[in-house]
Formats: sequence, C-alpha cells, structure tokens
Amino acid sequence: MKMAMEIIQILIGVAVSALILLQAKGTGLGRAFGSTAYHSRRGLETLMFKSTIALAVAFVIVSIVGQLVLK
Repeated sequence: MKMAMEIIQILIGVAVSALILLQAKGTGLGRAFGSTAYHSRRGLETLMFKSTIALAVAFVIVSIVGQLVLK
C-alpha cells in the first residue's frame, strides 16, 4: 500500500511539473514587471490551467492521506 501511494505521488508530481513547464511559455520579463497587456486563457490553455490546479490539489490530498493512513 505504501509503495502504491509513493508511485501515485511521483506520477502526479511529474504531471504537475510538466503542465507548469508547458504553461511557462510567453511569460517573459516584460509581463513580470507590469506589462499592461491582458491575456485571457482560451481552449487548451484553460484546460491545462485547470488540470494543473486539480492535480496539485490531488497531490496534496494524496500526501496527507498517505501520512495519516500509513503512519
């Protein structure tokens, strides 16, 4: 059971990292220091953004459950 939880954590962690890296395009120094251009998410970008949030929440839940149950 402990091994399965660790594998799930690793897979979710890799997926979150990949989604974050895929979203990082287009965030240069101009936008970091207050560029006034507004950018709305559409289509696949919205799906990736929501998937990143969902996987991050899942990672936290799996981590907490793993610590409480497998202690």
